[in-house]
This record gives sequence, structure tokens and C-alpha cells, in this order.
Amino acid sequence: MPTLAQARALDASDPIAGYRKQFALPAGVIYLDGNSLGALPLGTAARLGEVIRREWGEGLVRSWNSADWIGMPRRVGGMIAPLIGAEADEVIACDSTSVNLFKLIAAALAMRPGRKIVLSEPGNFPTDLHLIFGLEAQGLAERRLVPAERLEAALDDRVAVLMLTHVHYKTGAMHDMARLTRAAHEAGALVLWDLSHSAGAVRVDLNGCEADLAVGCGYKYMNGGPGAPAFAFVARRHQSTLQHPLTGWMGHAAPFAFRDDYAPAPGIDRLLTGTPPILGLAALGEGVRLIAEIGVERLAAKSRSLSQFLRAAVAEIAPDLPCVSPEDPVPRGSHLSFRHPKAYAIAQALIARGVIPDFRDPDILRLGLAPAYLRFEDCWHAAQTLGMVLANEEWQNPEFGERAAVT
Repeated sequence: MPTLAQARALDASDPIAGYRKQFALPAGVIYLDGNSLGALPLGTAARLGEVIRREWGEGLVRSWNSADWIGMPRRVGGMIAPLIGAEADEVIACDSTSVNLFKLIAAALAMRPGRKIVLSEPGNFPTDLHLIFGLEAQGLAERRLVPAERLEAALDDRVAVLMLTHVHYKTGAMHDMARLTRAAHEAGALVLWDLSHSAGAVRVDLNGCEADLAVGCGYKYMNGGPGAPAFAFVARRHQSTLQHPLTGWMGHAAPFAFRDDYAPAPGIDRLLTGTPPILGLAALGEGVRLIAEIGVERLAAKSRSLSQFLRAAVAEIAPDLPCVSPEDPVPRGSHLSFRHPKAYAIAQALIARGVIPDFRDPDILRLGLAPAYLRFEDCWHAAQTLGMVLANEEWQNPEFGERAAVT
């Protein structure tokens, strides 16, 4: 059985433990929802203060040039690139994950004329599937949803793009990116990966897997803040032929020439649409800078260790609580999910005791493991608290039964 002494020994030998002090973590709170909204880096307030007071307050419109605001999407994207196995000129920070998904699904369909099927799995993150629906309603796409174990068999000459979330948002199960990308290419299809639950916590090697397209969000393991800009990846080999469906002025080859006709910018810049959100990008840049400094290899290694420790601790305390995440840590992301018919009420009871988990409808209690700042001791205390909530049946408290909005 994992013990508190073991947890403290693991924390003492953790090579990245010192980075915890660079995050704002409220006293008396164990935060197990960093896979939904990352904690605030302490440097973010200072960075935003600089942008607001000096760059905006003093520089005014001149800061588009003097502070290189205009280059911020490319610059922050370049910082993200090594965290996902990409080159700096293949990633750009812009828009939201949903908008970037729309752009890249539509672009992939245009790159495979005569094919209309977007292949994915049922239970994928809803926005991914909803965006296929929107394109289908326009007559541009056709959905094909099959269980994960049948994806390769479903790849035929009608599939334009295979679109999958690398780490499943509920279970934490991780797809074999290299194998599925290879299978899609053999069928003549492109692959679009959603890295929202991967980037910044687990190893991702887009170029090593010869991936085509990818998106990801900035507010989870990247710690960019609520509603932070997302990012998009387009492999260099596709950039010259990619047709951006949202042809806004910032994606123009000469945006400040103010021409009526549209000509796409060269390279990854063509994925831009409207004016970059400078404050959001500045905050995201600070979060990414810190995650990049820690290093994705060290983060991934600690993530696996944390999840193994927490899984063992919960299994000892609540052996009848089924874990729906893969038992093997290799094909598992950085969260553990447990099934219980009163998962929502259990989550609320944990929050009342100072442990903040996550709930996913209808019956999933999700415990996120943000390795940049979570301790093994936190995991031990969280397991103990979960055990008390279950043993005392605190989930029966009527106050915890009414669902509130969750993200």
C-alpha cells in the first residue's frame, strides 16, 4: 500500500519538484483539475502587467511593430513546437481549438477531392464531432464513427481524413499515433490529431509519426489561462497547398496592402484569420515558456509515476471503485478516470474537503495529474480523502446532488 512516507520520499527525489513554487496554488487545496484548467504561473501577472502598462499603455499602436505583437502567433507557436515534436515553422498559436479544427477539417477535405468521409470514433470530444456535423450540413463532409478497435478496418478510398483525440478526454486512453497515421496514409487519407489532453504532459512526436495536421488548446497543461488561444500544426509538406477556409486578412500574403482579392500567406501564417488576441497570447507564452523550461520528457516521466502512485493508492482504499483508464501507463494520458453512478456528487464532496477533481457526464470522476506542480503527497492525501467520502457515503448529501456548470 502506498504510504505518506513513500510519497514524501518520491517528492524529495523529484527532479522537477522545485517548479511547483512558480505556480499560484491556494493553501489547503489539492488541485486535480489541471487537465481542464491549468494553474496560474506566477510570472503571468508580471508579463501581462508589462504588456498592459508598457506595450499597450505607452507603446499604443506602435507596439504592433516595436513589441512585435504582429509576430506573436508565430513566436508562441514556435515555443510550442518542440513540445509536440514539430518544427517552429509548422505551428502557430491562434483562435480556439474548435475554430482550428474547423479550419483543418475543411482544408483536409479540400486536399482529398472526391473523398468526403471524416472518420472518427463515437465518444470523441463533442466539439470534434459537432464540427463534422456542421460541415456535413453544408454538404462538404460525411461522418463515419466506429469504435477504436475498428478504425483501421474502416479506412477505405472514401475517407478523406481520420480525426482523433490523441488522449481520450474521459478515459485517458492514448491512441497509437504512429500506427494509426501510417494506416491512414496507406489508405490515402490524411490524419488530424487533437492534442488537447496531450500537449505539455505526455510525449508527442508529430513529425516522427509523419502526422499531417494537429490542433491543441492552451489552457490545460500549457497553463495559458481560461479561454487561452489554441494552436494548430500543419506539416511543412502540406503548407503550400493547404486552402484555409476562413480567409481573413491576417492570413493574407500582404495584410496591410488592403487588397480586395485574397492571396494566402506563405507557410503556416496562412492559418491566421483575424487580429491576434495579444493579452491572451502573452499569457499563453508565459505558460508555454515555463513548461518548455521544465521539459516534456521530465513532465511525461513524472506524469506516469504520479498516475501509478495514485492508481495504487485508490485501489487500496476503494478497491470496488472501477478505474476505466488503461492499466498500463504507456498508452495512458495524464489523468485517471473512475466510474460511479454518483460521480458528480462525489466530486462535489471532494471539493468541499479541499480536493478539486473533475466530473464528466454521466458517471466519470476524473483526477487530473499536472506534473509541473502536483506532488506525490497531494496524490496520497487525495486518495485518503476519496476513501473517506466513499466510506461515509458523503455523496448522499442533498447539497451535492444538483449539478452546476462544469467545464
